[in-house]
Amino acid sequence: MPTPHAPAHDTGRTHRRSRPAVVAAALAAVFLGTLGNVSATPARAAAEPGAGQPVAADCPPALAKKATCYTGRDANGAHYAMAVPHRWNGSLVVHAHGGPDLGDASDPARSTEDLERWAVMVDQGYAWAGSSYRRGGYGARMAAADTENVRRLFTDRFGRPEHTYLHGQSWGGNVAAKVAETYGRRPGAYDGVLLTNGVLGGGSRGYDYRVDLRVVYQYYCHNHPRPSEPSYPLWQGLRAGSTMTTAGLRARLQECTGYASDPADRTARQQRNLDDILAVTRIPERTLESHLRFATFTFRDIVTNRLDGRNPFGNRGVHYTGSHDDKALNAGVERFSADPTARRDLSWDSDLTGKVSLPVLTLHAIDDPTAFVEHEAAYRATLRGAGREGNLVQTFTREHEHSSLSDSEYANSMAALDTWVRTGHRPSPRSIAASCGTFDATYGEGCFYDPGFHPSPYASRVRPRPGGLAWPAMTAAQERAWSRIEGVGIAP
Repeated sequence: MPTPHAPAHDTGRTHRRSRPAVVAAALAAVFLGTLGNVSATPARAAAEPGAGQPVAADCPPALAKKATCYTGRDANGAHYAMAVPHRWNGSLVVHAHGGPDLGDASDPARSTEDLERWAVMVDQGYAWAGSSYRRGGYGARMAAADTENVRRLFTDRFGRPEHTYLHGQSWGGNVAAKVAETYGRRPGAYDGVLLTNGVLGGGSRGYDYRVDLRVVYQYYCHNHPRPSEPSYPLWQGLRAGSTMTTAGLRARLQECTGYASDPADRTARQQRNLDDILAVTRIPERTLESHLRFATFTFRDIVTNRLDGRNPFGNRGVHYTGSHDDKALNAGVERFSADPTARRDLSWDSDLTGKVSLPVLTLHAIDDPTAFVEHEAAYRATLRGAGREGNLVQTFTREHEHSSLSDSEYANSMAALDTWVRTGHRPSPRSIAASCGTFDATYGEGCFYDPGFHPSPYASRVRPRPGGLAWPAMTAAQERAWSRIEGVGIAP
Protein backbone atom coordinates (compact mmCIF):
# COMPACT_ATOMS: atom_id res chain seq x y z
CA MET A 1 0.00 0.00 0.00
CA PRO A 2 1.27 3.51 -0.69
CA THR A 3 2.51 5.51 2.26
CA PRO A 4 0.63 8.72 3.14
CA HIS A 5 3.66 10.75 2.17
CA ALA A 6 2.77 11.78 -1.36
CA PRO A 7 5.59 13.22 -3.47
CA ALA A 8 5.60 16.73 -4.83
CA HIS A 9 6.10 15.49 -8.35
CA ASP A 10 3.19 14.57 -10.52
CA THR A 11 1.84 11.32 -9.15
CA GLY A 12 -0.71 10.97 -11.90
CA ARG A 13 -3.55 10.88 -9.39
CA THR A 14 -4.71 14.46 -9.76
CA HIS A 15 -5.91 15.78 -13.07
CA ARG A 16 -8.39 18.22 -14.47
CA ARG A 17 -10.67 15.80 -16.26
CA SER A 18 -12.58 13.43 -14.01
CA ARG A 19 -12.61 9.85 -15.22
CA PRO A 20 -13.47 6.97 -12.88
CA ALA A 21 -10.48 4.90 -11.87
CA VAL A 22 -10.19 1.37 -13.15
CA VAL A 23 -9.46 -1.48 -10.77
CA ALA A 24 -6.92 -3.95 -12.08
CA ALA A 25 -8.36 -7.33 -12.97
CA ALA A 26 -6.69 -10.72 -12.54
CA LEU A 27 -2.92 -10.63 -12.36
CA ALA A 28 -0.56 -12.81 -14.33
CA ALA A 29 2.96 -13.72 -13.26
CA VAL A 30 5.47 -13.46 -16.08
CA PHE A 31 8.90 -15.03 -15.91
CA LEU A 32 11.19 -12.11 -16.73
CA GLY A 33 14.32 -12.88 -14.77
CA THR A 34 15.31 -10.72 -11.83
CA LEU A 35 17.36 -7.64 -12.61
CA GLY A 36 20.35 -7.22 -10.35
CA ASN A 37 22.34 -4.19 -11.41
CA VAL A 38 19.80 -2.42 -13.60
CA SER A 39 22.49 -1.25 -15.98
CA ALA A 40 22.61 -4.80 -17.24
CA THR A 41 20.49 -6.38 -19.94
CA PRO A 42 16.75 -5.93 -19.34
CA ALA A 43 14.60 -8.80 -18.19
CA ARG A 44 13.95 -11.66 -20.53
CA ALA A 45 10.63 -12.46 -22.14
CA ALA A 46 8.54 -15.38 -20.91
CA ALA A 47 10.59 -18.56 -20.79
CA GLU A 48 7.67 -20.92 -21.38
CA PRO A 49 5.07 -20.58 -24.14
CA GLY A 50 1.91 -19.02 -22.71
CA ALA A 51 3.41 -18.50 -19.25
CA GLY A 52 2.11 -15.39 -17.53
CA GLN A 53 0.37 -13.82 -20.49
CA PRO A 54 -1.52 -10.56 -19.87
CA VAL A 55 -5.09 -11.18 -18.71
CA ALA A 56 -8.08 -9.35 -20.19
CA ALA A 57 -9.46 -6.64 -17.90
CA ASP A 58 -12.04 -3.89 -17.95
CA CYS A 59 -11.05 -0.79 -19.90
CA PRO A 60 -11.56 2.75 -18.63
CA PRO A 61 -15.06 3.98 -19.56
CA ALA A 62 -13.70 6.23 -22.30
CA LEU A 63 -12.18 3.16 -24.01
CA ALA A 64 -14.81 0.55 -23.18
CA LYS A 65 -16.06 0.28 -26.75
CA LYS A 66 -12.80 1.17 -28.44
CA ALA A 67 -10.15 -1.22 -27.09
CA THR A 68 -9.35 -4.45 -25.32
CA CYS A 69 -7.44 -3.96 -22.08
CA TYR A 70 -5.14 -6.24 -20.13
CA THR A 71 -3.35 -6.32 -16.79
CA GLY A 72 -0.56 -8.43 -15.35
CA ARG A 73 2.44 -8.56 -13.10
CA ASP A 74 6.00 -9.39 -13.98
CA ALA A 75 8.41 -11.52 -11.95
CA ASN A 76 10.04 -8.41 -10.49
CA GLY A 77 6.69 -7.57 -8.90
CA ALA A 78 5.74 -4.71 -11.23
CA HIS A 79 2.04 -4.47 -12.09
CA TYR A 80 1.27 -3.30 -15.60
CA ALA A 81 -1.61 -2.43 -17.90
CA MET A 82 -2.00 -2.65 -21.67
CA ALA A 83 -4.63 -1.62 -24.22
CA VAL A 84 -5.03 -2.56 -27.87
CA PRO A 85 -7.56 -0.46 -29.80
CA HIS A 86 -10.08 -2.25 -31.99
CA ARG A 87 -8.83 -0.06 -34.84
CA TRP A 88 -5.15 -0.37 -34.03
CA ASN A 89 -2.80 1.66 -36.21
CA GLY A 90 -0.04 -0.89 -35.61
CA SER A 91 2.10 1.28 -33.32
CA LEU A 92 2.67 1.20 -29.57
CA VAL A 93 3.12 3.87 -26.90
CA VAL A 94 5.14 2.70 -23.87
CA HIS A 95 4.40 4.96 -20.93
CA ALA A 96 6.66 5.87 -17.97
CA HIS A 97 4.73 7.27 -15.03
CA GLY A 98 5.66 10.18 -12.80
CA GLY A 99 6.17 10.44 -9.09
CA PRO A 100 7.99 8.65 -7.67
CA ASP A 101 5.30 7.10 -5.51
CA LEU A 102 6.58 6.11 -2.09
CA GLY A 103 4.82 2.81 -1.36
CA ASP A 104 6.91 -0.24 -0.54
CA ALA A 105 5.44 -2.38 -3.33
CA SER A 106 4.09 -1.94 -6.83
CA ASP A 107 0.66 -0.29 -6.85
CA PRO A 108 -1.72 -2.35 -9.05
CA ALA A 109 -3.95 0.66 -9.67
CA ARG A 110 -1.20 2.98 -10.88
CA SER A 111 -0.82 1.74 -14.46
CA THR A 112 -4.59 1.40 -14.98
CA GLU A 113 -5.09 4.96 -13.74
CA ASP A 114 -2.44 6.16 -16.18
CA LEU A 115 -4.16 4.31 -19.02
CA GLU A 116 -7.34 6.13 -18.03
CA ARG A 117 -5.51 9.44 -17.93
CA TRP A 118 -3.86 9.07 -21.34
CA ALA A 119 -6.78 7.32 -23.04
CA VAL A 120 -6.39 9.93 -25.78
CA MET A 121 -3.44 7.98 -27.16
CA VAL A 122 -5.49 4.79 -27.48
CA ASP A 123 -8.34 6.85 -28.89
CA GLN A 124 -5.89 7.95 -31.59
CA GLY A 125 -5.25 4.33 -32.55
CA TYR A 126 -2.07 3.55 -30.61
CA ALA A 127 -1.70 0.49 -28.41
CA TRP A 128 -0.55 1.45 -24.92
CA ALA A 129 1.52 -0.27 -22.24
CA GLY A 130 2.62 1.07 -18.87
CA SER A 131 4.34 -0.33 -15.79
CA SER A 132 3.61 0.58 -12.17
CA TYR A 133 7.30 -0.25 -11.41
CA ARG A 134 8.29 -3.01 -9.04
CA ARG A 135 8.32 -0.80 -5.94
CA GLY A 136 7.70 2.74 -4.83
CA GLY A 137 10.53 5.10 -4.01
CA TYR A 138 13.32 6.59 -6.04
CA GLY A 139 15.18 4.68 -8.74
CA ALA A 140 15.20 5.97 -12.32
CA ARG A 141 17.16 3.06 -13.78
CA MET A 142 14.92 0.57 -12.00
CA ALA A 143 11.86 2.32 -13.44
CA ALA A 144 13.53 2.38 -16.87
CA ALA A 145 14.16 -1.36 -16.72
CA ASP A 146 10.54 -2.02 -15.73
CA THR A 147 9.39 0.19 -18.60
CA GLU A 148 11.52 -1.80 -21.03
CA ASN A 149 10.12 -5.00 -19.54
CA VAL A 150 6.54 -4.01 -20.31
CA ARG A 151 7.51 -3.27 -23.90
CA ARG A 152 8.97 -6.76 -24.21
CA LEU A 153 5.89 -8.28 -22.62
CA PHE A 154 3.67 -6.52 -25.13
CA THR A 155 5.80 -7.67 -28.05
CA ASP A 156 5.85 -11.24 -26.74
CA ARG A 157 2.05 -11.28 -26.54
CA PHE A 158 0.98 -9.19 -29.53
CA GLY A 159 3.96 -9.20 -31.87
CA ARG A 160 6.36 -6.46 -32.81
CA PRO A 161 4.59 -3.14 -33.44
CA GLU A 162 5.24 -1.19 -36.60
CA HIS A 163 6.65 1.65 -34.50
CA THR A 164 7.20 1.96 -30.75
CA TYR A 165 7.18 5.31 -28.98
CA LEU A 166 8.14 6.25 -25.44
CA HIS A 167 6.10 8.70 -23.42
CA GLY A 168 6.95 10.05 -19.98
CA GLN A 169 5.47 12.89 -17.95
CA SER A 170 6.99 14.62 -14.91
CA TRP A 171 9.52 12.27 -13.26
CA GLY A 172 8.40 9.81 -15.92
CA GLY A 173 10.05 12.16 -18.41
CA ASN A 174 13.37 11.50 -16.66
CA VAL A 175 12.60 7.77 -16.73
CA ALA A 176 11.61 7.74 -20.40
CA ALA A 177 14.71 9.74 -21.34
CA LYS A 178 16.79 7.18 -19.43
CA VAL A 179 15.04 4.34 -21.31
CA ALA A 180 15.88 6.04 -24.60
CA GLU A 181 19.55 6.34 -23.67
CA THR A 182 19.86 2.86 -22.17
CA TYR A 183 17.75 0.72 -24.50
CA GLY A 184 16.98 2.99 -27.45
CA ARG A 185 20.04 2.10 -29.47
CA ARG A 186 18.92 -1.51 -29.85
CA PRO A 187 17.43 -2.07 -33.31
CA GLY A 188 13.67 -2.35 -33.24
CA ALA A 189 13.21 -1.34 -29.62
CA TYR A 190 12.04 2.27 -29.87
CA ASP A 191 11.51 4.73 -32.69
CA GLY A 192 10.77 8.04 -30.99
CA VAL A 193 10.25 9.76 -27.64
CA LEU A 194 7.64 12.19 -26.30
CA LEU A 195 8.50 13.91 -23.00
CA THR A 196 5.78 16.08 -21.43
CA ASN A 197 6.37 18.44 -18.49
CA GLY A 198 9.48 16.39 -17.84
CA VAL A 199 11.90 16.58 -14.91
CA LEU A 200 14.86 16.67 -17.28
CA GLY A 201 17.57 18.20 -15.10
CA GLY A 202 18.36 14.80 -13.58
CA GLY A 203 18.72 13.84 -9.95
CA SER A 204 22.02 15.46 -9.03
CA ARG A 205 20.83 18.98 -10.00
CA GLY A 206 17.13 18.68 -10.63
CA TYR A 207 16.22 18.94 -6.94
CA ASP A 208 18.57 21.72 -5.87
CA TYR A 209 15.70 24.19 -5.54
CA ARG A 210 14.11 21.80 -3.06
CA VAL A 211 17.37 21.59 -1.13
CA ASP A 212 17.23 25.38 -0.98
CA LEU A 213 13.61 25.30 0.14
CA ARG A 214 14.39 22.83 2.92
CA VAL A 215 17.11 25.00 4.46
CA VAL A 216 15.47 28.37 3.82
CA TYR A 217 12.20 27.15 5.31
CA GLN A 218 13.94 25.97 8.48
CA TYR A 219 15.82 29.26 8.82
CA TYR A 220 12.56 31.19 8.96
CA CYS A 221 10.22 28.67 10.58
CA HIS A 222 12.35 26.71 13.08
CA ASN A 223 9.68 24.00 13.27
CA HIS A 224 10.90 21.24 10.93
CA PRO A 225 12.27 20.00 13.32
CA ARG A 226 11.28 22.05 16.33
CA PRO A 227 13.94 22.91 18.95
CA SER A 228 12.24 20.45 21.32
CA GLU A 229 12.49 17.57 18.83
CA PRO A 230 15.49 15.38 17.93
CA SER A 231 17.71 17.27 15.52
CA TYR A 232 19.02 15.88 12.24
CA PRO A 233 20.82 17.32 9.20
CA LEU A 234 18.28 18.86 6.86
CA TRP A 235 19.64 17.00 3.84
CA GLN A 236 18.00 13.89 5.31
CA GLY A 237 14.61 15.45 4.58
CA LEU A 238 13.23 13.75 7.68
CA ARG A 239 14.86 11.55 10.28
CA ALA A 240 14.42 7.86 9.58
CA GLY A 241 12.18 7.05 12.55
CA SER A 242 9.89 10.06 12.32
CA THR A 243 6.14 9.47 12.30
CA MET A 244 5.32 12.81 10.72
CA THR A 245 2.48 12.72 8.20
CA THR A 246 1.63 15.02 5.32
CA ALA A 247 -1.10 16.54 7.49
CA GLY A 248 1.45 17.25 10.20
CA LEU A 249 3.78 18.90 7.72
CA ARG A 250 0.95 21.05 6.37
CA ALA A 251 0.11 22.15 9.90
CA ARG A 252 3.69 23.32 10.48
CA LEU A 253 3.76 25.16 7.17
CA GLN A 254 0.48 26.85 8.06
CA GLU A 255 1.75 27.74 11.52
CA CYS A 256 4.80 29.48 10.07
CA THR A 257 3.42 31.10 6.92
CA GLY A 258 -0.37 30.99 6.99
CA TYR A 259 -0.11 29.78 3.39
CA ALA A 260 -3.61 28.25 3.44
CA SER A 261 -5.27 31.36 4.87
CA ASP A 262 -6.59 34.43 3.19
CA PRO A 263 -3.82 37.06 3.24
CA ALA A 264 -5.97 39.27 5.44
CA ASP A 265 -6.01 36.52 8.07
CA ARG A 266 -2.23 36.05 8.26
CA THR A 267 -0.15 37.64 10.96
CA ALA A 268 2.54 40.09 9.89
CA ARG A 269 5.19 37.54 10.83
CA GLN A 270 3.52 34.80 8.78
CA GLN A 271 3.26 37.06 5.75
CA ARG A 272 6.90 38.11 5.99
CA ASN A 273 8.01 34.48 6.36
CA LEU A 274 5.96 33.48 3.34
CA ASP A 275 7.22 36.40 1.25
CA ASP A 276 10.85 35.65 2.09
CA ILE A 277 10.59 31.90 1.43
CA LEU A 278 8.90 32.41 -1.94
CA ALA A 279 11.24 35.20 -3.04
CA VAL A 280 14.42 33.33 -2.14
CA THR A 281 13.45 29.91 -3.49
CA ARG A 282 11.45 31.17 -6.52
CA ILE A 283 8.86 28.48 -5.89
CA PRO A 284 5.24 29.40 -6.75
CA GLU A 285 2.97 29.89 -3.76
CA ARG A 286 0.40 27.40 -5.11
CA THR A 287 2.91 24.53 -5.02
CA LEU A 288 4.91 25.50 -1.95
CA GLU A 289 3.41 22.72 0.15
CA SER A 290 3.96 20.02 -2.48
CA HIS A 291 7.61 21.01 -2.98
CA LEU A 292 8.15 20.95 0.79
CA ARG A 293 6.62 17.46 0.87
CA PHE A 294 9.13 16.29 -1.71
CA ALA A 295 11.99 17.93 0.21
CA THR A 296 10.79 16.04 3.28
CA PHE A 297 9.46 12.59 2.43
CA THR A 298 11.12 11.90 -0.93
CA PHE A 299 14.45 13.23 0.33
CA ARG A 300 14.13 10.78 3.22
CA ASP A 301 13.49 7.99 0.73
CA ILE A 302 16.50 8.97 -1.40
CA VAL A 303 18.91 9.37 1.53
CA THR A 304 17.73 6.73 4.01
CA ASN A 305 16.26 4.01 1.81
CA ARG A 306 18.30 4.32 -1.38
CA LEU A 307 21.71 5.73 -0.39
CA ASP A 308 22.23 4.08 3.00
CA GLY A 309 22.14 7.40 4.84
CA ARG A 310 24.68 9.13 2.60
CA ASN A 311 24.07 12.72 1.52
CA PRO A 312 23.89 13.49 -2.24
CA PHE A 313 22.96 17.16 -1.77
CA GLY A 314 24.90 20.33 -1.06
CA ASN A 315 24.46 24.08 -0.77
CA ARG A 316 27.92 25.36 0.11
CA GLY A 317 28.84 28.30 -2.07
CA VAL A 318 25.21 29.21 -2.80
CA HIS A 319 24.37 32.85 -2.12
CA TYR A 320 20.70 33.34 -1.33
CA THR A 321 19.04 36.59 -2.36
CA GLY A 322 15.60 38.16 -2.38
CA SER A 323 14.83 38.21 1.36
CA HIS A 324 14.34 41.23 3.61
CA ASP A 325 17.82 40.53 5.07
CA ASP A 326 20.06 38.47 2.79
CA LYS A 327 23.12 38.93 4.98
CA ALA A 328 21.44 37.35 8.00
CA LEU A 329 19.93 34.57 5.87
CA ASN A 330 23.25 33.57 4.34
CA ALA A 331 24.96 33.68 7.73
CA GLY A 332 22.28 31.60 9.43
CA VAL A 333 21.10 29.05 6.90
CA GLU A 334 22.31 25.47 7.38
CA ARG A 335 25.18 24.52 5.03
CA PHE A 336 26.42 21.12 3.96
CA SER A 337 28.38 19.35 1.22
CA ALA A 338 27.47 16.20 -0.67
CA ASP A 339 29.15 12.88 -0.01
CA PRO A 340 30.97 12.28 -3.33
CA THR A 341 29.91 8.63 -3.54
CA ALA A 342 26.27 9.48 -2.79
CA ARG A 343 26.23 12.20 -5.43
CA ARG A 344 27.87 9.80 -7.91
CA ASP A 345 25.26 7.13 -7.23
CA LEU A 346 22.34 9.53 -7.61
CA SER A 347 23.89 10.96 -10.76
CA TRP A 348 24.50 7.53 -12.31
CA ASP A 349 20.96 6.51 -11.51
CA SER A 350 19.10 9.53 -12.87
CA ASP A 351 21.27 12.05 -14.71
CA LEU A 352 21.13 12.08 -18.50
CA THR A 353 24.12 11.94 -20.84
CA GLY A 354 22.27 13.27 -23.89
CA LYS A 355 23.45 10.27 -25.93
CA VAL A 356 20.09 9.61 -27.52
CA SER A 357 19.84 8.42 -31.12
CA LEU A 358 16.05 8.76 -31.48
CA PRO A 359 13.82 11.69 -32.45
CA VAL A 360 12.75 13.39 -29.21
CA LEU A 361 9.80 15.76 -28.99
CA THR A 362 9.05 17.63 -25.77
CA LEU A 363 5.92 19.48 -24.67
CA HIS A 364 6.08 21.72 -21.60
CA ALA A 365 3.76 24.22 -19.96
CA ILE A 366 5.58 27.53 -19.60
CA ASP A 367 4.00 28.10 -16.18
CA ASP A 368 4.47 24.56 -14.90
CA PRO A 369 4.69 25.17 -11.13
CA THR A 370 6.27 21.81 -10.30
CA ALA A 371 8.78 20.90 -13.03
CA PHE A 372 9.86 24.39 -14.01
CA VAL A 373 10.12 25.04 -17.73
CA GLU A 374 13.85 25.68 -17.27
CA HIS A 375 14.25 21.89 -17.09
CA GLU A 376 13.87 22.05 -20.88
CA ALA A 377 16.87 24.39 -21.12
CA ALA A 378 18.88 21.87 -19.10
CA TYR A 379 17.81 19.07 -21.45
CA ARG A 380 18.68 21.01 -24.58
CA ALA A 381 22.08 21.86 -23.09
CA THR A 382 22.54 18.16 -22.24
CA LEU A 383 21.88 17.05 -25.83
CA ARG A 384 23.98 19.90 -27.17
CA GLY A 385 26.86 18.84 -24.95
CA ALA A 386 26.56 15.32 -26.33
CA GLY A 387 26.36 16.51 -29.93
CA ARG A 388 22.75 15.28 -30.27
CA GLU A 389 20.79 18.53 -30.32
CA GLY A 390 19.60 17.75 -33.86
CA ASN A 391 17.47 14.94 -32.43
CA LEU A 392 15.42 17.35 -30.31
CA VAL A 393 12.35 19.50 -31.00
CA GLN A 394 10.84 21.39 -28.06
CA THR A 395 7.36 22.89 -27.87
CA PHE A 396 5.86 25.08 -25.17
CA THR A 397 2.34 26.04 -24.19
CA ARG A 398 0.78 28.89 -22.24
CA GLU A 399 -0.67 26.49 -19.68
CA HIS A 400 -0.38 26.55 -15.91
CA GLU A 401 -0.60 22.81 -15.25
CA HIS A 402 1.85 20.10 -14.36
CA SER A 403 -0.18 16.93 -13.98
CA SER A 404 -2.17 17.22 -17.18
CA LEU A 405 -2.12 19.14 -20.44
CA SER A 406 -4.70 19.46 -23.21
CA ASP A 407 -5.75 16.21 -24.90
CA SER A 408 -5.69 18.14 -28.17
CA GLU A 409 -1.98 18.78 -27.59
CA TYR A 410 -1.20 15.19 -26.58
CA ALA A 411 -2.86 13.86 -29.73
CA ASN A 412 -1.14 16.49 -31.86
CA SER A 413 2.25 15.71 -30.31
CA MET A 414 1.91 11.99 -31.01
CA ALA A 415 0.94 12.70 -34.61
CA ALA A 416 3.89 15.08 -35.07
CA LEU A 417 6.33 12.54 -33.63
CA ASP A 418 4.88 9.74 -35.74
CA THR A 419 5.18 11.81 -38.91
CA TRP A 420 8.78 12.74 -38.03
CA VAL A 421 9.69 9.07 -37.56
CA ARG A 422 7.92 7.89 -40.69
CA THR A 423 9.16 10.62 -43.03
CA GLY A 424 12.46 11.65 -41.48
CA HIS A 425 11.33 15.27 -41.78
CA ARG A 426 12.02 17.15 -38.54
CA PRO A 427 9.08 19.37 -37.58
CA SER A 428 9.34 22.87 -36.17
CA PRO A 429 7.56 24.27 -33.13
CA ARG A 430 5.56 26.47 -35.49
CA SER A 431 4.44 23.60 -37.73
CA ILE A 432 3.40 21.58 -34.68
CA ALA A 433 1.40 24.50 -33.31
CA ALA A 434 -0.30 24.95 -36.68
CA SER A 435 -1.47 21.32 -36.84
CA CYS A 436 -3.11 21.27 -33.40
CA GLY A 437 -6.44 22.70 -34.54
CA THR A 438 -7.24 19.49 -36.39
CA PHE A 439 -7.18 17.57 -33.11
CA ASP A 440 -8.89 20.29 -31.14
CA ALA A 441 -11.89 19.88 -33.43
CA THR A 442 -12.23 16.41 -31.85
CA TYR A 443 -11.21 17.02 -28.23
CA GLY A 444 -12.07 20.69 -27.74
CA GLU A 445 -9.61 21.25 -24.90
CA GLY A 446 -7.67 23.99 -26.63
CA CYS A 447 -4.28 24.52 -28.27
CA PHE A 448 -2.06 26.88 -26.30
CA TYR A 449 1.28 26.73 -28.12
CA ASP A 450 3.76 29.59 -28.03
CA PRO A 451 6.11 28.74 -30.94
CA GLY A 452 8.45 31.64 -30.21
CA PHE A 453 9.13 30.79 -26.58
CA HIS A 454 12.62 29.78 -25.45
CA PRO A 455 13.27 28.96 -21.79
CA SER A 456 15.99 30.76 -19.88
CA PRO A 457 19.00 28.74 -18.67
CA TYR A 458 18.41 26.39 -15.77
CA ALA A 459 20.75 28.45 -13.59
CA SER A 460 18.47 31.48 -14.02
CA ARG A 461 15.80 29.67 -11.97
CA VAL A 462 17.80 27.27 -9.81
CA ARG A 463 20.93 28.55 -8.10
CA PRO A 464 23.85 26.48 -9.39
CA ARG A 465 26.32 24.81 -7.08
CA PRO A 466 30.01 25.48 -7.69
CA GLY A 467 31.00 23.70 -10.89
CA GLY A 468 27.37 23.03 -11.78
CA LEU A 469 26.95 25.10 -14.94
CA ALA A 470 28.19 22.66 -17.59
CA TRP A 471 25.88 20.06 -19.14
CA PRO A 472 25.54 17.08 -19.32
CA ALA A 473 25.58 16.65 -15.55
CA MET A 474 26.94 13.15 -16.24
CA THR A 475 28.96 12.60 -19.39
CA ALA A 476 28.87 9.37 -21.33
CA ALA A 477 32.49 8.76 -20.30
CA GLN A 478 31.57 9.14 -16.63
CA GLU A 479 28.65 6.78 -17.08
CA ARG A 480 30.93 4.14 -18.61
CA ALA A 481 33.53 4.54 -15.88
CA TRP A 482 31.02 4.49 -13.03
CA SER A 483 29.22 1.46 -14.46
CA ARG A 484 32.37 -0.57 -13.75
CA ILE A 485 32.14 0.19 -10.01
CA GLU A 486 30.51 -2.65 -8.14
CA GLY A 487 27.24 -1.62 -6.50
CA VAL A 488 27.10 1.79 -8.15
CA GLY A 489 23.77 3.57 -8.27
CA ILE A 490 20.50 2.80 -6.52
CA ALA A 491 19.46 -0.80 -5.97
CA PRO A 492 16.24 -1.86 -7.73
